[in-house]
Amino acid sequence: MRGLSLRILALSLGLVLATTLAAGLATVQLARAAAASEQRGELVAQASLITLQSARLATPRFLRRVGTGLDGSLLVVIDEDGAVSTSTAPGRRRLIAAVAGAGRRAATVERPVSTTADLRGRTQLVEARPLPDGGAIVLSRPQSALSRTTRDLVGRILLVLLAALAVAALAAAWLSRRIARPLAATAQAARRLAHGERGVPVPEDGPGEVGDVASALRSLDVALAQSEGRQREFLLSVSHELRTPLTALRGWGEALADGLVPPDGVPGVGRVLMTETARVERFTADLLELARLEADDFSIEPVAVDLASVAAEAAAAWRARADAADIRMEAAGPPASVRADPRRVRQVLDGLVENALRATPAGGSVVITAFRTAEAAGIAVEDTGAGLSDDDLHDAFARGVLAERYRETREVGTGLGLSIATRLAGRMGGRVRAEHAATGTGARFVLELPASEA
Repeated sequence: MRGLSLRILALSLGLVLATTLAAGLATVQLARAAAASEQRGELVAQASLITLQSARLATPRFLRRVGTGLDGSLLVVIDEDGAVSTSTAPGRRRLIAAVAGAGRRAATVERPVSTTADLRGRTQLVEARPLPDGGAIVLSRPQSALSRTTRDLVGRILLVLLAALAVAALAAAWLSRRIARPLAATAQAARRLAHGERGVPVPEDGPGEVGDVASALRSLDVALAQSEGRQREFLLSVSHELRTPLTALRGWGEALADGLVPPDGVPGVGRVLMTETARVERFTADLLELARLEADDFSIEPVAVDLASVAAEAAAAWRARADAADIRMEAAGPPASVRADPRRVRQVLDGLVENALRATPAGGSVVITAFRTAEAAGIAVEDTGAGLSDDDLHDAFARGVLAERYRETREVGTGLGLSIATRLAGRMGGRVRAEHAATGTGARFVLELPASEA
């Protein structure tokens, strides 16, 4: 973050320096304008005073005395015939010629004339006043850049600006460190998170936006820890699910290899091997389905689907298994047309029906019902099994939670079926919810899809 700190410092100093230079230039220009206005005012006052004493201007002695002042001012008298009178050094005749025109113009128009004359790059302030008895007087003074008072004022202002520049430089250095230090600590924490550390302390100080970044990084740390925890739990669940059938397969395989199974027991061992192999196959298929659901290219092809027909087809497909377990299988409900992928709808429904059959004891029933409301349409699968508690309804769609909870007390599946069902429904814009059965014990799972075709 040293580069960021230096860039912030350089940018801050550049802005402050530019502002100081602009303020200094503006101050000098204003001071120059104020000095010019002040000098012009003094020259106007002098010219007016001399005009009131015009009777005394005819004497050569007076012209010699006031013709050229110590401040470089020049007095020129133009009589009624246009003759110019002054007492000055020969080298100033060019100046006299330059300002005499203003006097003749004032005498002609009988009004005061205020103007400037440029003499070898120096600006002369010129004030011409007509005389009551004809002619005019002209008073001229070189315009200095700044008066002494103005120079003192500008000097003080520039000192203040330089002090402000120094203070701003210190503030910029402090600000750059104030911003860069928590950013550097936050970047270091992010690198530690990227290398697999969790619970990394993140600085809480710093400006608002830097604090927001730090807060987001802390939230990311917590989310990563939770996600990795869920992944570990899921992997443990997968290991447990696979270990049981694989242990059975290995045990019976070793028994067959060692000749411990009598000839009349081979068919039974074969059935066990087939059953455990089917469990592994089903679990592997569920894992692959979850992987496909996480992929961006998972395809959904919506068409017009009658959910009542899908419910009837599912009931017919599962009726043989239901009859073998002495479970009554029914399908009901009015036509309910939506736009969805029929293959994915059937996939969700098959998973819900399989769970219902597993949870329902002999003599029970599973009912598949299609429905439609103003906002949605869907299919409900209701069984007469042991049912779910309120906590079970809350955790029903978490991977493997219910399977782990009831592994020792009732028949459970892989623990992935409901997770797959809810993800499939979400891909079609719908959802799956778990409820208590409407009548008696049991559970009710509902696939709900939006009624809109959008």
